[in-house]
Amino acid sequence: MEDSALNQHNSTVTPGSLRELTNVAVPLVLSCGSLSIMHVVDRIFLTWWSTDAVAAALPAGMIQWTIMSIAMGKAMYVNTFVAQYEGANQRQRVSESVWQGVYLALIWGGLLLLGVPFAGTFFHWIGHTPEVQALEAEYFSILCLGSGPALLSTVLSCFYTGRSQTMVVMWVNLVSVLVNMLLDYWLIFGVGPIPALGIRGAAIATVAANVVTLLLYLFIILAKHEARLYGLFNHWQFNRELFVRLIRYGFPNGLLYFIDIIGFTLFIVLVGRIGKIELAATTIAFNLNSLAFVPMMGVGTAVMTLVGKRIGEGRPQLAVRTTWKAFAASAAYMLLFAVIYIGFPDLLLRPYEPDVITEDFLKVKQATVILLRFAALFSFFDALVVVFGSAIRGAGDTRFCMFFSLLTGWAVMVIPTFLIWMYADADEKLFGSWVACTSYISIMGVGYLIRFQAGRWKEMRVIEDHFTEPSAEDSEQPMQGALT
Repeated sequence: MEDSALNQHNSTVTPGSLRELTNVAVPLVLSCGSLSIMHVVDRIFLTWWSTDAVAAALPAGMIQWTIMSIAMGKAMYVNTFVAQYEGANQRQRVSESVWQGVYLALIWGGLLLLGVPFAGTFFHWIGHTPEVQALEAEYFSILCLGSGPALLSTVLSCFYTGRSQTMVVMWVNLVSVLVNMLLDYWLIFGVGPIPALGIRGAAIATVAANVVTLLLYLFIILAKHEARLYGLFNHWQFNRELFVRLIRYGFPNGLLYFIDIIGFTLFIVLVGRIGKIELAATTIAFNLNSLAFVPMMGVGTAVMTLVGKRIGEGRPQLAVRTTWKAFAASAAYMLLFAVIYIGFPDLLLRPYEPDVITEDFLKVKQATVILLRFAALFSFFDALVVVFGSAIRGAGDTRFCMFFSLLTGWAVMVIPTFLIWMYADADEKLFGSWVACTSYISIMGVGYLIRFQAGRWKEMRVIEDHFTEPSAEDSEQPMQGALT
């Protein structure tokens, strides 16, 4: 009965339709949007606390994310395995894929704790001001404690996103965001018996939210019928062949995240060497840009899921249709934010204003207004990067993404930013650095579009060939094996 109900629900949505994309993407967009708001609120609170705190939060947070990115990229790629096995109607392999991701998360979560003792030395080497260094080391060390729960939560979320059950992920993230925002305020500023902890409180709130997210997924998996339907607790054994295949495809995806994030982290570090004002302005500009970009990651996950499912069904042409629909919606969304960045910068920056307007804040505000114009310029290309990059990765084309990101990231953004920091005039360094950043995003977007149009991804898959039954006509109707 559960099988027939699930199949009846799936059959009511036409594969490749806008409705299918909307059903999968909207909860993920809302979920990622809530995470974006959480980060914005976190930075606003830290801006109210001190300029040093907000200047320290972005580089420390990005460095922690950089260290975790390879593991996170692998964990997130469980989504593609789940989607392709779901498309091929192989439920046992869905469960086995999730368990291999869990083992990977446990291993990497433990390894990431090894970076905590070296935080002080590392941030001293980076060379920001002593006040910022101390805050960066403290923030980084606490965030590392939440790496394990964050990785495990990501793997468990793939059990739902890979099967297009994205409402579950949305509600879990909304609860987690609410917990984080409440704890942020209480722990940063102190409420009642809780002492004011500043940037340390912001980090503790983030770790607590990661733990809550993990507990919620465990509760839902135990309570809902999917665990029985997919035999989730019957297929927990370590599967060497599947684990190796997850690493084979997931490692390039993880390395892609690492390359991308380390490029932006080095960019932030070099901007921080220009000065505290420039670093704070860049932090706020990226923070505001996350309002547009982070929800786009939900669209990317939806595209990756649906492309993976179509590959598993053997119907890549439906994946093409879905991808272009996703791009049209994403481009319109990002262009709307471009107008907001250019037309209403003062309104966007108003929540960041402290009670007492200082000279430092006025300088930060002036610089941020200029940087938001760059964000408006590369917003459209962000849509290209997210949608078409997700589409080809959903099929298994992770190696191209890795090498292309490595080449363009270093050649177009990191090395030029270093040369600008070394040799440009002081008043040109920030502007020149953001020109390099904008060029990098633009080239990435165009490159992913060209790769998508070339069509090699249509012949790729991460699951075994005998689980995929290509449709000769690639028709509009679902394959019999995909729905029964």
